[in-house]
Amino acid sequence: MIYINIRLVYIIASLQTTMKPQKSTAMNSSSLMISLQWLLSLMFLIIFPLSEIFSELISDDFQTFFYNQTLDHFNYGPESYYTFQQRYVMNFKYWGGANASAPIFAYLGAEAALDFDLTGVGFPVDNALQFKALLVYIEHRYYGQSIPFGSREEALKNASTRGYFNSAQAIADYAEVLEYIKKKLLAENSPVIVIGGSYGGMLASWFRLKYPHVALGALASSAPILYFDDITPQNGYYSIVTKDFREASESCYSTIRESWSEIDRVASEANGLSILSKKFRTCAELNKSNELKDYLETMYAVAAQYNHPPRYPVTVVCGGIDGAPEGSDILSRIFAGVVAYRGNRSCYNTSVNPTETSEGWRWQTCSEMVMPIGRGDNDTMFQPSPFNLTTFIQACTSLYDVPSASLDHNLLWRPCMFVVIFFFIDIKLILHRFASNIIFSNGLRDPYSSAGVLKNISHTVLAIHTVNGSHCLDILPAKSTDPEWLIMQRKTEVEIIESWIAQYHADLDATRKRTLFEY
Repeated sequence: MIYINIRLVYIIASLQTTMKPQKSTAMNSSSLMISLQWLLSLMFLIIFPLSEIFSELISDDFQTFFYNQTLDHFNYGPESYYTFQQRYVMNFKYWGGANASAPIFAYLGAEAALDFDLTGVGFPVDNALQFKALLVYIEHRYYGQSIPFGSREEALKNASTRGYFNSAQAIADYAEVLEYIKKKLLAENSPVIVIGGSYGGMLASWFRLKYPHVALGALASSAPILYFDDITPQNGYYSIVTKDFREASESCYSTIRESWSEIDRVASEANGLSILSKKFRTCAELNKSNELKDYLETMYAVAAQYNHPPRYPVTVVCGGIDGAPEGSDILSRIFAGVVAYRGNRSCYNTSVNPTETSEGWRWQTCSEMVMPIGRGDNDTMFQPSPFNLTTFIQACTSLYDVPSASLDHNLLWRPCMFVVIFFFIDIKLILHRFASNIIFSNGLRDPYSSAGVLKNISHTVLAIHTVNGSHCLDILPAKSTDPEWLIMQRKTEVEIIESWIAQYHADLDATRKRTLFEY
């Protein structure tokens, strides 16, 4: 999912409580949070029950269906024929119909329930009228209402049931649902454009590569497909967070950079944690300084990743820090930034209960979506925390009760299948030779743009980016306050998709004429 993929800071708190004490030395709190990193679960989903909030906002034009989905698409063992109910939602309001071969926009769900996507993702609805498109939203297996084995508890209870929870199975699900819909609606000639953001953007690009006969093209927004292995430097993400804050305010950047050692200094004093708890008005007494540092680090990362107009959260945080009363000490200035960003609250909660997104993505992160996000010495405004794969595997192994002997054989973690298939040689060369009709859109203020495709690969694999854009901004609902550069980015994306569909219809017409001539 795309929106607040906030750092595994809160999720790992629950992870640590589930790890057995005798194994807890496998990874300390700071390195574990960095290792399982890629800013995960939705802020909204963590704070609010999304399904309750957004269900009231969903238009009657959206109709919910369930598909009897295959559990395992890739082998022929008896259990692979099991099925589960997969949710998908359709909006027929603007569709030109099968007879006109009108297109289908398919939004590929990611690491959350579909509910927010129906109102929070704007690109399909905003452009449906122009394209006369049918809208389809498909929920990712193991999230929302698309749970195999009858319940989340059963689905996640052991290695056998979790084994069907991966990206390759997910995009095979999407292919099966889309082919079913096209057949049911007699719309075999309706071209499909798949759309996704962040992890969903990766899924969209991989879908086009894996199932080109199903999808004519893909819009992959803020898809960090290069954040695997050593393709992107570990510090790419936090370097851009740092850059965003430094460009907003040099003094703000310096204050944040100096604050970590000050937090450690205060924490080391007698009653230091109590002093920090009071100064930062935490809802519960801090047990260690890392709790506060993780909370602040997450706030800065989220502000940078979602530095959307017109609010521009990075500017808000720095405005609070720089606007603190004259003579304020460094931690008082940092707290002023918290108040500016979070609002003036009676207390600030530095821990959050796990959600289905956090629990699901934790497994995906441990098993295949291993993104080596880390930081070195003095290369960002944060304290060093390098990624270490061995330590990462040890922590995940402990969490999922894999026997220690398996560490030598790496039975828990395997690289993402699509990375192995497409990207282990030379990603640009492979995409140039093999891929077509993919838009990789990015905003350069998004920390994940460090792992995005930022240059055109070919005349049909295109990179569209904006200097001031942020995470998945281009596929959010259009607003009257949107800046011109964002309007133009979306316009460019629409024009590219129009050209794909126009060429598709030209080819379809030519094929029909040849067929008539032959008979």
